Amino acid sequence: MGDVDESAKLWKVNRTIHELVKDRGFLVSDEEIHMDLQRFRQLYANNSGVVDRNQLNFYTTSRTNPTDQIFVFFSEERSVGVKTMRKLLSILEEKSIQRGIIVFPGNMTPSARKVIVAMASEYRLEEFSEADLLVNIVHHTLVPRHEVLTPEEKRMLLEKYRLKETQLPRIQLADPVARYYGLRRGQVVKITRPSETSGRYASYRICF
Repeated sequence: MGDVDESAKLWKVNRTIHELVKDRGFLVSDEEIHMDLQRFRQLYANNSGVVDRNQLNFYTTSRTNPTDQIFVFFSEERSVGVKTMRKLLSILEEKSIQRGIIVFPGNMTPSARKVIVAMASEYRLEEFSEADLLVNIVHHTLVPRHEVLTPEEKRMLLEKYRLKETQLPRIQLADPVARYYGLRRGQVVKITRPSETSGRYASYRICF
């Protein structure tokens, strides 16, 4: 029973991480997102129902910038340590990719987190536990639509309303929605909510 539960969990995680990457503007096939559980097991599980996480690794390219690539790495290790981080970095180096997301079953050791910080000038590494990805938070009906502004759109917004960056409401780097979109400090997100009076209204937040 455990393996069946595990494969159902990984099926959800796999779908969410593909949605996340797509929502960030990367190329993802709809087949990956709409794959049913049976097909997922056929592709990724062995005869006894155990999913090989190595098979779930994938990389993809930005829809607008062919040089911008991202690699998603599923850790076999429950508690991610430095060894797993080294493995991820060697793959990124080999493929000449600067952005990586590591997905892991349990947690991450403090020393592994230090690797993310230490490598920040060369590689942009993000981490999600599988529990973080069981449900796609931004596809929840109560979460309004978020769009990340380009630097040019941000500049125009500040000019239009004669604002300084410090006057914008904030969204924290650790906010689940900010993590989902991979926001960086200084990026602005546009949030569109339905409004009873005007149909919909937009607000803006800056990541800090």
